[in-house]
Amino acid sequence: MSVQSKTLAIVYHSPYGHTAKIAQYIAKGAEKIGVAVHVMSIEHIEWDLLDQADGIVWGSPTYMGSVTGPFKMFMDSTSKRWMSRKWQGKLAAGFANSGGLSGDKLSVLQQINLFSMQHGMMWVGLPLLSTGQAETDLNRLASHLGLMTQSNNAPIELTPPQGDLDTAVWFGEYLALMLNRIH
Repeated sequence: MSVQSKTLAIVYHSPYGHTAKIAQYIAKGAEKIGVAVHVMSIEHIEWDLLDQADGIVWGSPTYMGSVTGPFKMFMDSTSKRWMSRKWQGKLAAGFANSGGLSGDKLSVLQQINLFSMQHGMMWVGLPLLSTGQAETDLNRLASHLGLMTQSNNAPIELTPPQGDLDTAVWFGEYLALMLNRIH
């Protein structure tokens, strides 16, 4: 009897590439644990993959203290799946990026969390204690509801900083371990 690999979908909006970069690093972490990962932009949603995934991670930049307009439109487009409870019982997690150190990323994570809860999903936060505040430290922004990263309004070749990227890998590993534990 073979054990089927768990699947994790990572869905994001990334107008400038920073959030897409974080999605890729989360995927690296999950893949290290042996989870099959499907990374997709909201502009290219593969609905069947989302419906079949064991878990879904949502990511958005922070625009004016909220998810981006297109990400909100994507969220609204899931109403038929909400009504049919298509994603009920799936693992859910979130990540948010902003140019500023705070950037009101918490409000984005809260919005994504509520969206997931309305779909009946099981939320998994980031249980990693901060190792400091330098750009090389893990969870330097001390978030626990989900992953927070900072792009510092710089090109994606330079940001987010290494500590944020390493935290994204850690988060992906943790989510994969939780998938294996829950499902």
